[in-house]
Parts: sequence; C-alpha cells; structure tokens
Amino acid sequence: MNSQHTPPNGSKTTSLVTARDIAAIVFRHRKVAISSFIVILVGAMFCLYRSGRYQSQMMILVENGKRANPVVTAQENATPEMRTQVTEQEMNSELALLESPSLLQQVVVSCGLDSRPGRFLGLHMGSPEEQKAARTAQAVRRLESDLDIQVVKMADVISVKYRSSDPQSAARVLHSLGELYLRSHAELHRPKGTVEFFQTQTAEYRKNLTEAEARLVRFTQDEGVVSAAVETDAALRQLDSFNAMQGETVAQIAQAHERVRALDAQMAKIAPRMTTQIKSSDKALLIEKLKETLLDLELKRTELLGKYEPTYRPVEDVEQQIAQTKAAIVEAERSQWQEVTSDRDPAFEQVREDLIKSQADLAGWQARETALGQMVRTYEARAQWLQKQGVVQQDLARNVKTAEDNYMLYLRKQQESSISEALDQRNILNVRIAEAPMVPVLPVHSSLWYILVSGLIALLAALGLAFAADYIDPTLRTPQEVESYLNVPVLLTLPRREDAKANGKSKANGKTNGKSHNGFELHVS
Repeated sequence: MNSQHTPPNGSKTTSLVTARDIAAIVFRHRKVAISSFIVILVGAMFCLYRSGRYQSQMMILVENGKRANPVVTAQENATPEMRTQVTEQEMNSELALLESPSLLQQVVVSCGLDSRPGRFLGLHMGSPEEQKAARTAQAVRRLESDLDIQVVKMADVISVKYRSSDPQSAARVLHSLGELYLRSHAELHRPKGTVEFFQTQTAEYRKNLTEAEARLVRFTQDEGVVSAAVETDAALRQLDSFNAMQGETVAQIAQAHERVRALDAQMAKIAPRMTTQIKSSDKALLIEKLKETLLDLELKRTELLGKYEPTYRPVEDVEQQIAQTKAAIVEAERSQWQEVTSDRDPAFEQVREDLIKSQADLAGWQARETALGQMVRTYEARAQWLQKQGVVQQDLARNVKTAEDNYMLYLRKQQESSISEALDQRNILNVRIAEAPMVPVLPVHSSLWYILVSGLIALLAALGLAFAADYIDPTLRTPQEVESYLNVPVLLTLPRREDAKANGKSKANGKTNGKSHNGFELHVS
C-alpha cells in the first residue's frame, strides 16, 4: 500500500504503508472508528434482520411411459411408446413451462403479488390500467428473480425454491405455482376436443367399414364367388390334373396308332385259313359211284318220260344231269380225285382280335382326348375369370381391411383419449408434486450469519471512515511527513506537553512554520 503526499513545490514522494501505519491511523481516529462501527453494526443487523428471507421448497417428479399419447400412427398395431427414463428435452420442456412468463403472471395475480407498492417512479405514472400492468410486470420480474428452479442431478426431479420476507407468502406462492403448472401441463398434453374428434372419426370409419362389407357381400352374391383365391387355386389344380391326363391320353393315342399299324402289317403276312386234312380216292370207287348216280338218273328219266313229254322241263334237267354224269365218268376214268379240308388260322384270328381291340382302344383314347381338351379349355377360361374376379374381390377385401384397421385405430385412440381425459380431470399426470411446499419456520440464514455479516460491514465501514478522516486531516504527525511535505530535514522533535494530555485534547502545542504535530514540537531549518 502506497501513500502519496504532495509538497508545495509539486514533487511527489511515495512511501510503503505497513500494517503499523494502518493501526496508527485507526488508533488516531479511534473515536470515529468505534462510534461508526457500533452505529453501522446495529443498523446493519437491524436491516438484515428486518429483511430476513424465508425459503420454501417444492419438488416435482417427472415420469415417462405412464401415459399413452392419443396420436394417430401408421402402424397396424399402433401402441404407445413406453420409456422408463425422461429425456433431457422433456426436462427442459418442463423447466421452460415452469419459467414461462404467462404462468408466472398467473401466479402473481392469484397470490396478489402485484398489489405491493412499486419501487420506481414510473409505476405511478399513466392510467390506472397502465399502472396495474407495470406493477404486474415488476412483480413478475421480482418473482422470476426470487425463484430458483433447477433439475436435481441424477434424478427426474425438479427443485423449485422461492424466498420471501413472509413465510406464509413463500409457501402460498409455491402452492399456487404447483397448481397452475399442473393445469398448464394437462392442457398442453391434452389438446381440447380430442375425445370429440376421435368420436367423430370413429363413427365415420365405422360407416365406411359397413359400406365396404356390404359391397363385398353383394359382389360375392352376384358373382357366386365365395373366395376367388381359393377357387382359383382349386381350378388351377384341376387344370393341371386335366393337362396331365390329356398328355397321358395323347401318349396313349400315339401308342394305339403304332399298335394298329403293327397289327395291320402282321395280318398282311398271315393267311386267314389253314389246311387241316387232305383225302385222296382211286378211279374205280369214283367211277362206281358215278355209275350208280347215272343209273339213278336214267331210272328217273324213264319214270318221267312215262308221264311227260321229252320237252318237259324236269325231263330236260334230268337229261342234262345224265350228260354231266357221263362226262364226269369219262373224266374220272382219265384222272385221279383228291379231297382237301381247311380251317381258320388261330394266329390270324388272334391278330385280328388284337387289331379290333386296338382300334376300339384308339377310338376310346381319341374320344377321351377330345373330352379332356374341352375340360382343359373350360378350366382355363374359369381360372382366367376367377383371377379377374379375384382382383376385384381382393380390392374389396382390402378396402374392408383398411376400413377395419382405421376403425379399430380410431376406436383405440378414442378409448385412450377418454382415459387420458379422465386421468387429467383427476390430476393423474406423468408429473406430480413429490414434495408439497411447507411454511418455513426459520429464515434462510441463522443469527450468527447476520452477526458476522453485520460485523464485516461495520468493520469495513469503520476502517473506511477512519481512513477518510485521516485523509482530510491536514495535521502533520511524523517527521517523515514533515520532510516529505516541506522537503526540509527535521533537526529536533519534542514530546507533547503533559498538561495538554491531562486536558484530554489531542491538539499539538508545538508549531513549526504554521504546522503542528501531535505529541511533538518540530524545529526545522
């Protein structure tokens, strides 16, 4: 610490101030220091005690995953996402809601904090409405500064503290803040008209579902198609079966054609009859028999001639037979006679029977192939028709499914919104007051704290006043001050007179060049 004295000639001399110098200054002005210390100590203690602050605290627990948010989602089974931890964004949102000016203004109005007199001159100017608005704004600002809102570390809890000179007011303000906060939270998380909206949408989608189901039933009755997909699969299976049967029939027809050709070639090589017996006879026996025949014919002719004319037709026939017999006798006399017996060939008959059977089988296979071809064409046409009907039926079924999904979705959301509204009406939220504010009994700081702070303030003020008194006092007190101020050496110092000390006066008796020194007389050259 440096002390500067400005001598008459304008030169400056800087000296280091020690603790002894400070103690000397305080000792010289001890009356000022002691009196100011006592007065300021009492005043500071009185002011601090009168302005003592009472603090009330409220704890808000923020939970997540306890409630379902009634919003429309695109999933088929739309379920609300459940989380067990509160995110930082959610905690910041709750803090912003607690610190919102609109909420604080409601607290100010409900607790009457704007009825206090204003501290600024501008609050008493203008119309009554402007003055009231100014007082409310000042009260909101003061409430915002007195509130201490923080998130408790490693916990989903928000700590809200409020200090006031009135303990009842501190608890009342926090209680009002908690109620208004819960109400605002419920209004923000449950938009108005949610239940009515979902009821209207549910009724509309129920109507759409009924109409879609009616269209599907009407199509089924008109077209006679119960399940186009199932019937198409059945038709395709039948078509595949008939196609396979037709292929087998074509193969059987080709095989029958080949068998018929083979049997025809085999029949061409085999004679239809075969010789079973050959008999031979000599001429005598034959001639004898012919002669007997001739005799019989001649007897017959004689008998006829006895009755009829030679020109009679039977007579002429007998004459002709006699001539033929005679010719045969002549021929028999010239050659030998032979008798041959024949019968059907069994191999030829077997081949012929196989051929007939193969031809019949061929005709049957050809008829079967024709019928199968007709069935294939019929099932092909039916399968194509069922596929077209299936597209229409699938579209109708898809409309029914979509209408049903929408109806179930909005029905579920209607139930969730109804439950949410019922819970909100009963103040069952995902935030709740974990610790209600209580009326504080003791102030924030103890009496010892007030004493220490008041003592510190009084000590600093007393020191300041002592230094100020020493600074404005023109008395030179030490030889160093004389040498520094006058810039001349000090030759002799004399102690202060005893009678002056007895009178209790601190004035200097010795004077040198118009300057006095307490306790000493100075002689300078």
